Amino acid sequence: MIYVSAEEWYSSNRKSVLIFGMSGLGKTRLSKMLRKSAHWFHYSIDYRIGTRYMGEYIADNALSEAMKQPFLRDMLLTDSISIKSNLSFDNLTPVSAYIGKPGNPILGGLKIDEYKRRQEQFKRAEIQALLDTPHFIQRAELIYGYTHFVCDTGGSICEWVDPNNPSDEILSKLSKHMLLIWLKEDPEHIAELIKRFDRKPKPMAYQPAFLERVWKEYLSEQQCKENDVNPDNFIRWTYSRALAHRQPRYEKMAKWGITINAKNIHDCEDEAKFVEIVFEAIKSKK
Repeated sequence: MIYVSAEEWYSSNRKSVLIFGMSGLGKTRLSKMLRKSAHWFHYSIDYRIGTRYMGEYIADNALSEAMKQPFLRDMLLTDSISIKSNLSFDNLTPVSAYIGKPGNPILGGLKIDEYKRRQEQFKRAEIQALLDTPHFIQRAELIYGYTHFVCDTGGSICEWVDPNNPSDEILSKLSKHMLLIWLKEDPEHIAELIKRFDRKPKPMAYQPAFLERVWKEYLSEQQCKENDVNPDNFIRWTYSRALAHRQPRYEKMAKWGITINAKNIHDCEDEAKFVEIVFEAIKSKK
């Protein structure tokens, strides 16, 4: 770890952390809280993906849909209107909407081959956004004067790394510049996340081998064909399996840094408390 002791962390005037864990546990809330302290630069991986690496895909997809409507087509061809996404730190919907869900097109689904293509695009984008992080640490200080830095990752970071490989490109690079912090869930968190997802299922990124397996299992279990799949039902069915698939991967990633129970972060309302929580976690790391 870049901080060899809890004391070094506490006294450092350049604190850099990367927060990872399941979506919905508070990574972004924590990052926003640190940003509001006026001392921390907040680097959102999902925002970087949507603005730098997938912005053109998102815009072209929206344009393609609009061009199917004669009225909008005429307006677009005469430059009378323009279409763009309103992506922001607080609205990352354009990214997830582009990723989509596989299944019946009438129900808003994508053909599985197109869905896999977009998944691969997202994978490449997320890996590159993660590898961009050290550049933004330097940029945050040189341009804006921020010496503290928080990297707010997406839940799918664990899908693209090999935590058992000490030479893993992504983890090696990130751990040289930041303290990796796993926000660890507990059974109550998982149950709540599943309930929340069931109410409002949203697109996710999956490891290709995992997606291939669950897609075949779903078709077999439901005894249906690709075009019969209800997109929301598939991703609801997949969600708990995805959580079970990711949990041991997060746990292995945690060996590259420290672990903090998400409960401890829930009531963290200021920078000083966060620094103290991290101090104790480093101190207790075996």
